[in-house]
Amino acid sequence: MSLYLCVDCGGTKTSAVIADAAGTIVGRGSGGPSNITYLTPQSFILAIKEAVATALKTALPSSSSTDLPPPAGETPFAAGWFGISGADSPAAIAKIAQPLSDLLGLPLGPKLVIANDTHLLAAPVRMHSDVTHAVAVIAGTGSIAVSFREVEGRIEELGRVGGWGWILGDEGGGFDVGREALRQVLLTQDKASITGAPLPPSVLIDSVLERFGVTTVMEILTGVYLPDPGQDSSAPVGELESIRHHNREKRISKLPPLVFEAAFKHNDPLALNILKVSAGHLVEEIAMLLGDGIETTSSRAVRAAESVVSFGGSLVGIEAYRKLILNDLAQRGHVFRHVVFIDDAAAVGATGLAAAFNSSPGS
Repeated sequence: MSLYLCVDCGGTKTSAVIADAAGTIVGRGSGGPSNITYLTPQSFILAIKEAVATALKTALPSSSSTDLPPPAGETPFAAGWFGISGADSPAAIAKIAQPLSDLLGLPLGPKLVIANDTHLLAAPVRMHSDVTHAVAVIAGTGSIAVSFREVEGRIEELGRVGGWGWILGDEGGGFDVGREALRQVLLTQDKASITGAPLPPSVLIDSVLERFGVTTVMEILTGVYLPDPGQDSSAPVGELESIRHHNREKRISKLPPLVFEAAFKHNDPLALNILKVSAGHLVEEIAMLLGDGIETTSSRAVRAAESVVSFGGSLVGIEAYRKLILNDLAQRGHVFRHVVFIDDAAAVGATGLAAAFNSSPGS
């Protein structure tokens, strides 16, 4: 069969899209988180299997050949492309390469491409004849910025900044915004303790207090530092019970919706400043790909005026947040020739994969 599969593997969900040889989307499926940094290979494959199996059933509703793995020699796929969050080294990819090959019945090689999820966002470099470089920026649960160039029809990675995970980085992503929100809320309380003035009115502070089920700012710390679920704890229950089912990382990375609503719906000054700070963290990484702070004459540094910047992820899916990033870049002298947002990377990847295979001689 001539089905082309693309799977976008993220920290929140897995999206699988299948296209036919003409590039028409014929199947979709979704599954749980599939960032391989946080999962065992077995858990990763389970998330992939769930998403791909659902997509395959919608693509072939009348077929009985939708089992995964397929019988030997009977794979329905002509090719597959995986963009995987956490696939940051050959060793990380090697752990899941053979299991993916076995799951799909596709041999490792040109018919089964496995790369970091930013590679799916590099496709727009092929859509604009006046650029040969792209900068892909992901900011959702986590964040990363990667630069690419097109060479003889191939997309080649040049440099990457970030993608270190929530403990060490993810600047401008969900955890970073949530952490910056808590830091600034707590700092506002600290300043008030010195001046003796009451806390300024803030939609965000009220929302964060409600989220943690507390009435004063300093009580937030108890909720933040509660042990992860399943660990022994002597922490009080009651009003904090509502956040116990989240681990520590999720308690913080789930706060951005409160910040975005306070900033862009209620024009809360505190929330707006938080987003400017977090956007600035991500801008520092993007600017590094453009040569800022790098003492080198290497051609691997990209010029914004000759490039397309391609955004992907839930946070940069909000136009007002993208504008904060682009405005900050412009103030530093970096204005991209083209700006795009891809809200369905798996679909773009599946369509592009089908086009690549069916436009090549002998495909």
